[in-house]
Amino acid sequence: MQFSRRTFGMGLGALALAGCSGGTSTSASTFGGALPPDLLPAPNPAYDAWVASFRSRAPSSGISQATLNTAFRGTGYLPGCVKRDRNQTEFKRSLEDYLSIATSDERVSKGRAAFARHRSTLNTLEQQYGVDAEIICAIWGLESFFGERRGNVPVVSATSTLAFDGRRGAFFEKQLIAALKIVQNGDISASRMTGSWAGAMGHTQFIPTSYEAFAVDFTGDGRRDIWSDDPTDSLASTAAYLKRNGWVRGTRWGGEVGNGAPQGDIIQPQAGGPRFAVTRNFTVIKRYNNSDAYAIGVGHLADRIGGAGPLRSSFPPDANGLTKDDRITLQQRLTAKGFDTGGADGVIGPNSEKAISAYQASVGLPVTGKPSQALLGQLR
Repeated sequence: MQFSRRTFGMGLGALALAGCSGGTSTSASTFGGALPPDLLPAPNPAYDAWVASFRSRAPSSGISQATLNTAFRGTGYLPGCVKRDRNQTEFKRSLEDYLSIATSDERVSKGRAAFARHRSTLNTLEQQYGVDAEIICAIWGLESFFGERRGNVPVVSATSTLAFDGRRGAFFEKQLIAALKIVQNGDISASRMTGSWAGAMGHTQFIPTSYEAFAVDFTGDGRRDIWSDDPTDSLASTAAYLKRNGWVRGTRWGGEVGNGAPQGDIIQPQAGGPRFAVTRNFTVIKRYNNSDAYAIGVGHLADRIGGAGPLRSSFPPDANGLTKDDRITLQQRLTAKGFDTGGADGVIGPNSEKAISAYQASVGLPVTGKPSQALLGQLR
């Protein structure tokens, strides 16, 4: 099986896949730091005309002129949002690669540290909502790397750009209207309302309509503040989301068959790879992101945060005949020869492909950028 993210591009499960493997994600490039040039406003008269038309009909959805004036101040067309929206369905990874990133040693270590810092809050949420504290923490880890990559793209600009683009215009116009209502309600100012390129917001990447339906003010300060450095409202909102979607208190998500898994349906997402027994709560996690790989990533990361070890079963060699250990060795040997792969995680992404191409060119080989057993042997 190959995992293909065919979500609404909400930034869910982005995983910061642009990590050491040089992978791409639907929103990782917009998390934190300065925005790339294509996510800055660019002149577009057609977009301006669309905004003028939208503003004329927005009051019928309960949006005041004062809110419109404030929210659209300084906004503009973001060409990078359209580019990322068009490209996201091309992103595919095997379950093995996905889990290599989703449950990397770094993510597990950060997850355990984050859980320790917020243990009291997470345990309180488990008691109130019935959702396992480790599951809430794992979703936080996959969505924003435990709050480190929450997104800094203006949500009004992003959602209006994608509504104007029209490929999913009706969906993103709903997100834009919901975002404006959030501003109008006083939960956040338009200038502080930032998120992914597709409008997913906060520590656990809620789209505006999900925020309207599920966000909670757990701190009691009068605002459902999922943008704050304090993750409490975001974590509580995620717990509320899962509970409302049918989470069963006291039931595990599932687990690897033969490694303490509960009774449940058996799935094997990647041929020849580990098998998993999954419960109803696995399906509930998929309501957050409708992907078996995502739900397994959340569940396994939650188990690792709770102290469990790695999967016991191995994955078969890839289409190039390489195991994960082979791919790690390949990356290490390339880097040692001066062709930096950006790290050695066994996931062959653009950085690794670029390094392979550079090495092949340097020794007079056909430049393919593809790993192979022959290339691994030559790099000894």
